[in-house]
Amino acid sequence: MKKYKLAIIGFGNVGQGLIKIIRDKNLLIQKTFGVELSIVAICDIYNGSLYNPDGLDPQILLSDFDMYGDLKSTAAVVKGWNAIETIDNSGADILVELAFTDLKSGEPALSHVKHALNNGMHVSMTNKGPVALHFPELKKLACENGVEIGIEGTVMSGTPAIALGSEMLLAAGITKIQGILNGTTNYILGEMSAGADYNDALTKAQELGYAEADPTGDVEGYDAAAKVVILGNLFMDLSLTLNDIYREGISQITKKDIVNAHNNNKYWKLIGTVKKTNDGFIASVKPEMISNEHPLASITGATNAITYSTELLGDITLIGPGAGRIETGYAVIEDILSIHKNRP
Repeated sequence: MKKYKLAIIGFGNVGQGLIKIIRDKNLLIQKTFGVELSIVAICDIYNGSLYNPDGLDPQILLSDFDMYGDLKSTAAVVKGWNAIETIDNSGADILVELAFTDLKSGEPALSHVKHALNNGMHVSMTNKGPVALHFPELKKLACENGVEIGIEGTVMSGTPAIALGSEMLLAAGITKIQGILNGTTNYILGEMSAGADYNDALTKAQELGYAEADPTGDVEGYDAAAKVVILGNLFMDLSLTLNDIYREGISQITKKDIVNAHNNNKYWKLIGTVKKTNDGFIASVKPEMISNEHPLASITGATNAITYSTELLGDITLIGPGAGRIETGYAVIEDILSIHKNRP
């Protein structure tokens, strides 16, 4: 049995989802994979920071958060460490980085991840900022320190889009990647297709928790563009930045556009694409009218989907959730099991 001590930075929705999975599935993970997970530290600037070398009880963490709205009253050996102190002093084997995403600088997660890698800690992160902006540097740092960095949750939550591409399809020769990489916009376009106007669909998406109060990152395509960067750099050996992605959001799509699509047996989808060409590459995020025979046409609600076009197998499409506290928390479990496989 291999025991991994986890230090978690960030205790928002994803952090809580991860804790719930560990509470409910730790015994299954032990029995199936020979892996035991122990949460030794949590650090959150709003909800409190805790450390216990013997492990923090997941049920107590969840119960206290439900009761008090934070972890500031939860018993711990040490309280109040900041992120760097947590990394330096927790003795964790794996840093789980769940801080908020910043697509301009990647901070503060970028500094957390670099510090952990330099300390010889493995990293699992769902934060796409550092990966879209600095992944080659982080990968090099991980190799130099003999540790692994897991990023499954940065593209399609717990749906294993990255594992599929890297472990199963890379040798098949990936020539193009195309997908619905943002569930918020897919939900909004679906509501518009059913008759709602854009503003009403956006409001409903916000009420359901699919869209943020400021939805710009989703509806203007920034979130999907970051994912296109990650996919292109990982699977096509490109060196994309966000500035290389042609980006167009969905906020200008009108009811007239929706009717026009219906009249032609087509559907509007926000499609992220990266493709190698003889002259370099094509990389974009933009609304497209796709035919009802297209593999992505049937993807409804907040679901994500990705199609890998390969030389040997043709098109392979993966469909699954692209967000959610449990779904994204599960991506961390996938990363940890991958770390265990690669560094037993």
